[in-house]
Amino acid sequence: MAKRIDVNDLNVYYSKFLAVEGVSINIEPKSVTAFIGPSGCGKSTFLRTLNRMHEVIPGGRVEGQVLLDGDDLYAPGVDPVTVRSQIGMVFQRPNPFPTMSIKDNVLAGVKLNGNKISRSDAEDLVEKSLRGANLWNEVKDRLDKPGSGLSGGQQQRLCIARTIAVKPDVILMDEPCSALDPISTLAIEDLINELKDDFTVVIVTHNMQQAARVSDKTAFFNIAGTGKPGKLIEFNDTTAIFSNPEQKATEDYVSGRFG
Repeated sequence: MAKRIDVNDLNVYYSKFLAVEGVSINIEPKSVTAFIGPSGCGKSTFLRTLNRMHEVIPGGRVEGQVLLDGDDLYAPGVDPVTVRSQIGMVFQRPNPFPTMSIKDNVLAGVKLNGNKISRSDAEDLVEKSLRGANLWNEVKDRLDKPGSGLSGGQQQRLCIARTIAVKPDVILMDEPCSALDPISTLAIEDLINELKDDFTVVIVTHNMQQAARVSDKTAFFNIAGTGKPGKLIEFNDTTAIFSNPEQKATEDYVSGRFG
C-alpha cells in the first residue's frame, strides 16, 4: 500500500560534515517525485536517508524526522532492516546477483527477510513481480538462467522486480537510467509511470527532460559552494518548476544557465 513520507527539518551528516541541511518535504502517495540539482548537492545522500541506507556509511547520521504515514523511521527501537523492506531502493547501476538465476534474483529480498514461501507461491510472486517490472514476456522461458546474462536495461528491470517482490510501500530510485541506453531508458520511464498506481516513487535524476516526463512533483536541490551543505531550494508541481519557478536559482538550473 503506497504511503506518504513527511520529512521535517532533516540534517544529514558524514561524521562532522553537514552534507544536507534543513530539508522539509512532503511526498505524496501514489505519485512520482523527482529530485534534481547539480552534482554534489546532496540529492542522492538525502534519498538514502529515506530508507536508512545513509547510516550504512561509517559516520553517516541524521538529525530530524522522517515519517512514513506518521511513523518516525528514526525513532528508538525502529529496525532499519524493516524500514528497508517498506521502502525499497533501486540503484544507479543494475546490480542483480550474478550467480543467481533470474527467478532467485526476484525472490532474493523476500528470502533475505526470512520469509518462508511455498514453491507455488514463489512461482506466482516471480511472475507477478516480473510482470510488474514489464520483464515477464522477455524472460519467462529462461527463469533458471543467470540474471547476469540479461542486457543492462533488462537487469535494471530485474532489480525493480526484486524490489517489487518484497511488497514495499515506497520505491526509491537513484539515477536508475544513467547507465542505460535511450531505448532501455524509455522502458524504465514507462515503468515508473505504471508503478505509481501501486507505489510512492521517488527518483533522483540528472536528466531534466526525464524529470519533466515522469514526475508529478519536482524538488530542486542546490549547493552554495564546495564544503557547504546541500539545501532544498524549491519544491512544487513539476510543470511549475519547469515553466514558472519561484526561485532564480531554479530557473537558471532548468534553463541550462547554471554553472
